[in-house]
Amino acid sequence: MRSPRPLLLLAASLLLSGCASTGQSLAYYWQSVRGHLQLIHAAEPIDTWLARGDTSQPLRDRLQLAQEARRFAVTELALPDNASYRRYADLGRRAAVWNVVAAPPDSLTLHRWCFPITGCIGYRGYFNEADARAEADRLATEGLEVGVYGVPAYSTLGYMNWAGGDPLLNTFIGWPEGEFVRLLFHELAHQVVYAHGDTLFNESFATAVERLGVARWLAERATPQARADYARGDGRRNAFRALTRNARERLAAVYAAHAPRASEAPAPAPASAAAAVAATENAAASAEMATLKQEAMQTFRADYAALRARWIAEDGATPAQLAGYDRWVAEANNATFGAQAAYDEWVPAFEALFEREGRDWPRFYDAVKRLAALPHEQRQAAMRALLPTPSPEKPLA
Repeated sequence: MRSPRPLLLLAASLLLSGCASTGQSLAYYWQSVRGHLQLIHAAEPIDTWLARGDTSQPLRDRLQLAQEARRFAVTELALPDNASYRRYADLGRRAAVWNVVAAPPDSLTLHRWCFPITGCIGYRGYFNEADARAEADRLATEGLEVGVYGVPAYSTLGYMNWAGGDPLLNTFIGWPEGEFVRLLFHELAHQVVYAHGDTLFNESFATAVERLGVARWLAERATPQARADYARGDGRRNAFRALTRNARERLAAVYAAHAPRASEAPAPAPASAAAAVAATENAAASAEMATLKQEAMQTFRADYAALRARWIAEDGATPAQLAGYDRWVAEANNATFGAQAAYDEWVPAFEALFEREGRDWPRFYDAVKRLAALPHEQRQAAMRALLPTPSPEKPLA
């Protein structure tokens, strides 16, 4: 690792799958390189961990499960058979990286960071939480709404398989079986297809693979208890996604209805009476938008409170199980809503494509690769055409 080429490859690889991102400053590149080098240095082969006498039984069981799930990914889902997820590292922290996201106060469109190889992406990842929060604070001073969240895993898209690949981490190794397996499938999916600069496409594809893959795993390999545990958690996740999707739609409608036209943009010193009238109208529209935005957020939080109460009363959920949802709702803003949309938006389209390709994994991947090769606008149109016809909305579970 002493020549510059591996370091450049490593910097280029941190684009990441929903997982980390790239920036423009040398300091940022250096923390990316240093952080990933420390991560891969900490990783050791699973067989080494299994041979140790001091490896705890729960960890031993989970590493063996990982080996089985890794084989399943190759043989049943046609995911890459390479070095990734055949080693394990305990990082001694709760997240692999911390992502920063940002958006304007009147839009769900994420602020983007650009990189020559990966294109522009809507998040920026840090191996140190304090660095991530410092970047968020800087963006907040520019008038943006910001979010910082820990990410349990990220993908180097297969670029680092020559150096041992992406490892299993303590940040997700203890998750329930279904949750653990779906994350493994998600991250491996990023090594199959990557569309330059299209986070929405990339994350929705990986989410579709995880959902389809874990359904097959649970049906064929999991115990009844594991299936029941996953069903409860997945039911909550789907209900929460529906809740946030409704909130995003309400907010998007508010912003669209109150966006000033370019010819009506307020000027510091109006040059005419007409300009002064336009400025006054825009100020009124901005105030109305702020009020409606606040009402939409209040509705979202009230709806979540009702959903949360139902989970506890009917599903037996504990406050500890809901802590992540509670934190997300408390910190929700345009940035966090915009970031979540990347994981959901095109999933139904990819699932429809999987069915169209006869539920044949290699054919499905080839079709997705063809979509990824299209220019962005053509890809968007193709994805919209794949979306199933909406059905009447069902009550939240």
